[in-house]
Amino acid sequence: MEKSKLLTAYRKMRTIRDFEERMHVEFATGGVPGFVHLYVGQEACAVGVCSQLEGNDTLLGTHRGHGHALAKGVDARRLLFEIFGRAEGLCGGNAGSCHVHDSSVRYIGANSGVGSGAAIACGVALAAKTRSDGAVAVPLIGEGAANQGVVLEAMNLASVWKLPVVFVFENNGYAEATGSDWAIAGGELWGRAAAFDMPGVAVEGHDFFAVSEAAAELIDRARKESRPAVLELRQKRFYGHFEGDAQTYRGDGEVDYLRSERDCLTIFTDRVIAEDWLTKEELAVIDEEVTTLIADIYEEVKEAALPAESRLFDNVYASPY
Repeated sequence: MEKSKLLTAYRKMRTIRDFEERMHVEFATGGVPGFVHLYVGQEACAVGVCSQLEGNDTLLGTHRGHGHALAKGVDARRLLFEIFGRAEGLCGGNAGSCHVHDSSVRYIGANSGVGSGAAIACGVALAAKTRSDGAVAVPLIGEGAANQGVVLEAMNLASVWKLPVVFVFENNGYAEATGSDWAIAGGELWGRAAAFDMPGVAVEGHDFFAVSEAAAELIDRARKESRPAVLELRQKRFYGHFEGDAQTYRGDGEVDYLRSERDCLTIFTDRVIAEDWLTKEELAVIDEEVTTLIADIYEEVKEAALPAESRLFDNVYASPY
C-alpha cells in the first residue's frame, strides 16, 4: 500500500480513537445529549474497508456510527457538533449520535430499523448499476442485526438482481449482551453467503491489513462484475454496547487483554515500523495533530449555538407550501 494511504489510514484510526475516548469522558459528565455507542477497538474495520472505497461509493453505517462516519471522511468537527445537538452539526443538530448522515461523502448513517441499512444498500446499488458508474454500496451490519429478516431478504435480493453490494458484518461478539456464539446458528456469518450464491470471507478485524486486503478483493469484484459478497470482521469493542452498560456479561480481564494484545492501532504501528513503511516520527506527528484537533473541537462545541426553535420541525414534516 502506498505510503500516503498508510498515513491516511493511521490518521483516521487515531482520530476515531481519540474522538471516542474523549466522548467516553464527556458523556460521563452528563454533557452529551442522547445515547452514544462507542467504536473504540474496532477502528481497523471501518478504516480498512474504506481504504478500498472510491468517492462515488456509499458506506451505510449503524448506531455505532461515529467511527464509520469518520472512516468515510465525515468532518470531525461537524460530526461532534451534531452529536451535541448544535446548529452547525451535519444535520443541523436534529440527528444526534445515532442517525448521522453526510451525503457530501456518501455516508448514510443509522436509522431506527436494526439491519435496515442492508436493504437501503440494495437501493443504492441498484441506482449505481442503472447508471453504470462502477459504484458499490457497503452496508456495515452488526452481528446482532444479522438475524433480522430484512438482512436476509436484502442478501437474497442482491444476489437475484446481481447488485454491487458487499455486506460487511462487524461481529464484535456481543449482540448487546447476548454472545454471538449462542445466537447465531452455524456460528459463522460469512458461511451464510453460500446460501445466496455469493462469496464469503472472514478475517481478523483487529488487523487493518487483513481487513483492507479482503475488502479490496470483494469490492473490486462487486465493482467489475456487479455481484454481491459477504465479509465478516471479527473483533471486540473495548467499551459496552452503550455508555452506561455495566458489561456484566464480559469475563474478568477481557478488556485488559484486548487493550494490551488486540489493539488495532498497536498492531498497525508495529507492522508499519517493522516493515519500514512508516517511521515512529511520522506517526508521532499525526498523534500530536489529532490530539490538538480533538481537544480544540471538544472545547469549541461547548460554546456552540443550539438550533433555533423555528427549525424544530425541519426535515420532519413536509410542508404543503
